[in-house]
Amino acid sequence: MSVKGDYYQILGVSKSASLDEVKKAYREMALKFHPDRVPAEEKKAAEEKFKGISEAYAVLSDSAKRDLYDQYGHSGIDQKYAQEDIFRGADFSSIFKEMGGGSGGSGSIFEELFGEMGFDISGSRQSRSSTARRRGRDLQIAIEISLEEAFTGVEKIITVPRYESCAVCSGSGAKPGSKKTVCSQCRGAGKTVVSNGFFQMAQTCSRCGGEGSIIGTACPDCRGEGRVKVTKKIKVKLPAGVDNGSQLRVRAEGEAGINSRGDLYVVIEVREHEIFQRHNNDIATSVNISLAKAILGGEVEVSALDGKIMMKIPAGTQCGKTFRLKGKGMPDLHSREIGDELVKVDIEIPTRLTAQQKQLIEEFAHLSGEDLGSKESFTDKFKKSFR
Repeated sequence: MSVKGDYYQILGVSKSASLDEVKKAYREMALKFHPDRVPAEEKKAAEEKFKGISEAYAVLSDSAKRDLYDQYGHSGIDQKYAQEDIFRGADFSSIFKEMGGGSGGSGSIFEELFGEMGFDISGSRQSRSSTARRRGRDLQIAIEISLEEAFTGVEKIITVPRYESCAVCSGSGAKPGSKKTVCSQCRGAGKTVVSNGFFQMAQTCSRCGGEGSIIGTACPDCRGEGRVKVTKKIKVKLPAGVDNGSQLRVRAEGEAGINSRGDLYVVIEVREHEIFQRHNNDIATSVNISLAKAILGGEVEVSALDGKIMMKIPAGTQCGKTFRLKGKGMPDLHSREIGDELVKVDIEIPTRLTAQQKQLIEEFAHLSGEDLGSKESFTDKFKKSFR
C-alpha cells in the first residue's frame, strides 16, 4: 500500500486555507494534471496525480472530513470512510462548470479513474448502478497478547461490533411488501450528470444515494438503512513472531456493504514481560550467580520462552558479562530465522560472612598479594570491584 501525502501539501495550500482557496488550488491542478492534457508517456503519472489531488479536495472541501483529518490524519479518514465515501458529497460540479474548454473525451478518463470507487464521472447512463460497486467499511480492532503467545502464535476469539445486512428487509431498507419508487432526481440512474465544454461528470445522486429508487415505507428493524448493528465473534489466528503494532488483515470481516464486505484489521499489542525485554527478534534478560561460581565457573539455570535451560558459566566471569544463546529468541514473522536470547550476568556479593568464610577470603587475599594493612578490608574491596 502506497503512503499518502499530506492533503494540504498535495494542493499546495496552508492549513488555514479557506474553502475558496481550496477550490481554486484544485481547479488549477486539475487543469494541469488532467490525463488528456499531457503527453502519452506522462499519462499514467498524471492519472495517479489526478486521483491524489481529487481525494485531497474531496476531504478538504468537506468541513466534517477536514476536521477529522486535521485531528487524526489519514488514519481518521481511512477508519471512518470507505474509499468511495471519501468522494461522496464532494462538490466537483461547481469546479468543473467554471473550467470550460478543453478536450472532449474527458468523461471516459474520469470514469476509468474513479469508476471502481462508486464515483462515476461520465456522460452516459449505465445500466449498472454505482451502488453495485460499493464496498463495506474496513474495521480496526486492537488485541492484547503475552510475549509467550507472540512467541508460539495463538488463536483468539475477538468480539467485533459491526453493521450487518438487515435480515428483515434483506438489505433493501424497505418494509417487506412495500414498494420503491423511481428517484425523480436521477430518474433511476443512481447518478446525476453535469456537462460543460471541458468534460461531463456524473456523481452519485444526492437524493437516493445512488440507489435509483426511493423507499416508500422504511423497514422497522433497520429504519431504512438496510443494515443493523450487531456484535460478532470472530476467530483469528495470530502467527508466531508478531510484535507491537503488527497488523493482521482478516478479509471480508469488516462492515457489510451493498455488494461486498470491508476487511477487519487486527492490531497487535504485546504486554510488557516480567523478565524479558524484546529487541526486534532478540530477547534480553539477566541472571544472578554466586561469587564462587563467577570465580570457579559452573552452570546456571536460565529462563527461556520455551522453558528452562542450563547455561555454562566460564571461570573468571565478570559482573555485567552478556552471553548470547543462539536461536532462543523470537521467530521472524517473515522468514524462518529465529533471534537470540541475551543473558546478562549479575554477581551476588555476600553481605554476611561467617568467621570461617572471612578467614578463607583473607587467606586468598594474602595468596594474591593483597595489602591487608589498609583500613578497608579485603572483603569491602572485593565487593567494590563488582559494583
